[in-house]
Amino acid sequence: MNSPTIAASLRDITAREIKTGELLRALIVVGPMVAAYFIARETALLNLGLVAVSLLIPALRQHFPPKVVVWHYLAILITFAALFLAAPIKPLFVVLTALAGFLAVAGTRYGEHIRTLGNWVFIPAVYLACEVREGVSASEAMRHAGLIIMSSPVALALVCAIQIYDQRRHGNAATSFGSPAAEWFLPATATAMAVFAAAALVEILNLEQGQWVMWSAASVVVGDLTASTGKLKQRAIGALVGVPLGFLAGLALPQSRVGYAIAVLAATLTLISFSRYIVGFGLRCFFIALAASFAGGAGGIAEERIINVLIGGTFGLIAVALTEIVWLRVVRKVRSSG
Repeated sequence: MNSPTIAASLRDITAREIKTGELLRALIVVGPMVAAYFIARETALLNLGLVAVSLLIPALRQHFPPKVVVWHYLAILITFAALFLAAPIKPLFVVLTALAGFLAVAGTRYGEHIRTLGNWVFIPAVYLACEVREGVSASEAMRHAGLIIMSSPVALALVCAIQIYDQRRHGNAATSFGSPAAEWFLPATATAMAVFAAAALVEILNLEQGQWVMWSAASVVVGDLTASTGKLKQRAIGALVGVPLGFLAGLALPQSRVGYAIAVLAATLTLISFSRYIVGFGLRCFFIALAASFAGGAGGIAEERIINVLIGGTFGLIAVALTEIVWLRVVRKVRSSG
């Protein structure tokens, strides 16, 4: 195969796998956070990138106007604040996290596209509520959370600016949330059960990086047991391949604040930039392990990442199976009594 043919093949693969337009827009909203981190040396500014990309994903996918982006932004902040303040009271945190998981799915009774919004309220809120308290004092965690909240209007403004630009150029604004979901209670209940079990395990065992257990528990509840099993397989493969490769790459590189920031940026961009979930998730695991290596703690975090993905996903599968079994029994009883 000659060089032009190889180059053409690489271009085709890149075009299929990478969503170039979404990647560029994500760079516009997340890039300034990384630049601010270099200037201020404040980790909270890197975490703000997750808020920015969480606002951007549903806005781009569903062509939401800025007013919907604003409501989404407020929902993220309120949920994050509630979970962050509840974190010292473990039973309350577990219940509120499960409630957040339930509401993220229950909104589909008013429109199927609300699931995307709900997911991208739950994910950043849970992640940040756990992340800002990890390994720091209560006062430092409060300062960190305050910085995220105070800086967050920048993320909102950047996402709204992109939406305004796109909608003026293409005229594709939409305020519809799609058709109401016929079956919303069962997946919402399964999500709540899975997240409750995951959060309870994290709090009882004081697991580090526990947000990944809760995130994974909610993530695999995507429909029936077959679909959820397929989602867990993709996440397991992504973690089992991406994490060791990231760890090995980190062994060959020195610890570096610049490398850490770039790896965090890359991990954040994988949330939106790839057509296939397994590719995006595998690369996300790779860059998270690499970021941990640059920060000096890759080995432990790499192991935790794999274990937490598998534990959380297993809780999700069990919850889906239980709700399906109970629902089938209820249906049979109703039919027999009728």
